[in-house]
Amino acid sequence: MKKGVIFPQLEIGTDPQIIKEYAQTAEQLGYDHILVYDHVLGADPKSHPEWNGIYTHEDMFHEVFVLLGYLAAVTTRIELAIGVLVSPQRQTALIAKQAAEVDVLSGGRFRLGIGVGWNRVEFEGLGENFHNRGKRIEEQIEVLRALWSKKVVNFEGHWHHIKGSGINPLPIQHRIPIWMGGKNDIVLRRIAQLGDGWFPQYPPNKIMKEQLKKFWHYVSEAGRQRSDLGIEARINTSNKRAWLTEVDNWEQLGATHLTLNTMNSHLPLPEDHIKAITQFKEEMG
Repeated sequence: MKKGVIFPQLEIGTDPQIIKEYAQTAEQLGYDHILVYDHVLGADPKSHPEWNGIYTHEDMFHEVFVLLGYLAAVTTRIELAIGVLVSPQRQTALIAKQAAEVDVLSGGRFRLGIGVGWNRVEFEGLGENFHNRGKRIEEQIEVLRALWSKKVVNFEGHWHHIKGSGINPLPIQHRIPIWMGGKNDIVLRRIAQLGDGWFPQYPPNKIMKEQLKKFWHYVSEAGRQRSDLGIEARINTSNKRAWLTEVDNWEQLGATHLTLNTMNSHLPLPEDHIKAITQFKEEMG
């Protein structure tokens, strides 16, 4: 089971030297990947009285592709992942271009997680339709894989129309892994049919076992093997007493990746996050 860390967007700050130190520490400790959360716009609750989202305009998020370009330059081995990019609020060809660039600059160390998102404010601000995002993400995957694997693409879909054009440079990985997050049935079926991996939203409990049973059934229905897809679990720093138990439980459930989340764990300083990922690696290996 590969182990990684979630980049602490909310608390890391804006000092590039601190960001560099965090990434290089994770790599030196032997972590397999750094995973980055994505948000473009934060809503001001004063302007949105109905707002009940978990983030606002007060929460800081580095732009993911620019951040990963920087991390690619200051690391040499560790995988760089987004988990997840809200792809339906973005232009697909631009995602393909940016993802390919990160893959090139990192030497083929990039993994792209995508999801439909929940923040209507972002969709409105970026000029995209919030209501058809599920259907569009399926076509996006087809377009992304075409642009990454062919020099010239002709694609005529419902939302995408590409005539005799392509991106250059192509990614080192001609099929950049596409993972997805979510938990309802339609999402599980979508991942089983189209994805390379799943970011579950549950701890390793009875509900998760049932979800996995359902998920692997959908994978089989899609004519695929379990080995075709990965499962990335997430555990939190705030529950240190349960670390060993959770790691064991996820291993028993067949998770291929395990990622430590230090965000929102009462660790206000970047140095606190570096200490936390160090402690976890020393204790868990």
